[in-house]
Amino acid sequence: MGIVNELDLREDVASLTERIMNIESVSGNEKALADAVHQALLVLEHLEVHRDGDSIVARTRLGRERRVVLAGHLDTVPLPHTQGARGTVPATVVDGVLYGRGATDMKGGVAVQLALAAELTDPRYDVTYIFYDHEEVAAAKSGLGRLARNAPELLSADFAILLEPTNGTVEGGCNGTSRFLVRTTGAAAHSARAWMGENAIHKAAPILARLAAYEPQTVDVEGLAYRESMNAVRISGGIAGNVIPDYCEVEVNYRFAPDKDLAQAEAAVRALFEGFEVERTDGAEGARPGLDQAIAASLVEILGQEPKPKYGWTDVSRFSALGISAVNFGPGDALLAHTDDEHVTQQAIRDCLDTLRAWLSETE
Repeated sequence: MGIVNELDLREDVASLTERIMNIESVSGNEKALADAVHQALLVLEHLEVHRDGDSIVARTRLGRERRVVLAGHLDTVPLPHTQGARGTVPATVVDGVLYGRGATDMKGGVAVQLALAAELTDPRYDVTYIFYDHEEVAAAKSGLGRLARNAPELLSADFAILLEPTNGTVEGGCNGTSRFLVRTTGAAAHSARAWMGENAIHKAAPILARLAAYEPQTVDVEGLAYRESMNAVRISGGIAGNVIPDYCEVEVNYRFAPDKDLAQAEAAVRALFEGFEVERTDGAEGARPGLDQAIAASLVEILGQEPKPKYGWTDVSRFSALGISAVNFGPGDALLAHTDDEHVTQQAIRDCLDTLRAWLSETE
């Protein structure tokens, strides 16, 4: 049997986006879309194609002095449960707007990658197109991380663009992210005789008070202002409705500017919660803006817009860790990602394609 989901990489890029959106690819279920992407790339004779699980790498081999990466993930977050939500599968089109899961995060960007891969047989730079699985889940499952471990030579480049949604402007670098458990302990007792125990949940009040009083910084890094944030994202404790709780955990998420590494971020959290037990449970380094190279400046010049910082964590951090300057640039509004109303305009996708086509086609 032939492949069920066939993609025509030369059709209108907005229509291609709709086709890609109609192939459901919630994290862990990327195979059907990966198969379709792989099959579509294999017929392009100017590309060398490599597959690792549900991640695909396609590369030109033109002998250019410099190489750039265009990367995007195939997976989406789970479909919405809200009745009548439009951010689902299949996609719908209303007045030039594409609604559906992955519209902004980030199947429009993936469609742009595929369109360029098919069209550009003689680009200004050698180009590596990377399509990877498991971005929306734990970092340990990342397809991009797996590629970096299994075939790091395929990721080698002078500059990388992650086609995450940026509303059509360049967003440099990204904040780092870390999670911590801040704990209190007490003594269990029957709630009818509460004076016999020690309430661990009540003892967490100073933790919340410190967070409420905390004033996050805005840090200038190479000309971009990165806003930090530190918030309680979950609290748990107690075992029953008639038992004084003997433990409580407050989970804290710290989004930190890329002037800090993980160790410095952890030191800041431990200082804020001095006197409490603190455990770091997760963390990922940020990435500096990556706009100090001429190759990046040429993209900014074509756009004619001032670059912005990326507040959320993205896989530009992985490229930065490999010594590759990287930025975010893609169609759609990141504020709509993961929402029940996720959508992107068809024109935004076409504009992104036009910009990258011009950038990759111009002569030096």
